Formats: sequence, structure tokens, C-alpha cells
Amino acid sequence: MTTLEEVRQRVESDAKSNGYYLNPDPEVLRHLLEGLRKNEERYDYPSCPCRLAFESFELDRDIICPCDYRDPDVDEYGSCYCSLFVSKDVFEGKIPLKPIPERRPNEKQIGPHIKSAKAFTKTTAVKATASIRKSSERGMKLFYCRQCGYVCFREEPPYLCPICKAKRELFAEVTIS
Repeated sequence: MTTLEEVRQRVESDAKSNGYYLNPDPEVLRHLLEGLRKNEERYDYPSCPCRLAFESFELDRDIICPCDYRDPDVDEYGSCYCSLFVSKDVFEGKIPLKPIPERRPNEKQIGPHIKSAKAFTKTTAVKATASIRKSSERGMKLFYCRQCGYVCFREEPPYLCPICKAKRELFAEVTIS
């Protein structure tokens, strides 16, 4: 079983290596770390504490902490969606934390119509593919890590693969015909 201190060390190391800080509010930080720890116990992977998981590694790859949306959120708003990772300005109190809009595509969010990964049917996959095509018209792209196979859906590939830590150059764009 992973301890809270082990989770903290892991995310703190990731934050430092990517130029980020952890949330400066000790109580909020503790709750976020506890959420990560609980999700890792439940699913065997650390899904974001701020999003509902499909309980399937394949379907949740984009929300494994640090999630695919962290870098663009911190760049644009000063913190990630759940505010676990923050910029230096937020950490030092120069700019306040503010609400972050959800970047995760609607078809990857669990709503009342999708209760679990078991409900992720071929129809849902077809809708997801159509949505990916529409999103690609808005600049969103599908990338995969050629080293470990990690897949993400965003405007640019991540700076580092959250799974194997491969550099951005090892990502390739996936095209859907």
C-alpha cells in the first residue's frame, strides 16, 4: 500500500522537475494527495483526484496524474484543474487561484449516461472518434509516446511522458482516417 508521504514525494519530484510547485495551502494539498493515494489503491494507478475515472487504465490514461491537461492549464491559468500543481506566481501569492475550465473532452467524462468502463461501447467509441475529428479542426491532436505507448489528446505533445518520462521528441501524432 502506498503511503501519503510516498505520494507526496512522487508528485513533489515531478513538480520540481517540470518547474512547478505544489498547492501552497497545506489542507488543500493534503486532501489532493489523499485523493491520489485512494485512487491508486482503487484502480492500481494514480488517476486525478479531481475527475471521475472509468476504472480502466486504457480509458483513463489522459487523467493519470500528472494528467495530459496539467501543462496547458498551468501555462494558461497558473494551476492545473484540481490545483495540485501551481506556477511560481500562484505559489508566491502574486496571482490568485481561479477556476479552470475542463479541457477533458466530453466523451471522456463520466456522466449520467456512462456509469463505468463497461458501458463504454462501440457506439461511444464512434462518437469519440467523431469528436476527435471535430477537435482536430480546432487544433487538438492525438499523440502517442513511441517509447511506452502512452496516448494523449491535446494541442501539443507533453514536455515529458507522464508514464516513462520520454522527451517530447519521442511523441508522434496519430491521424484518424
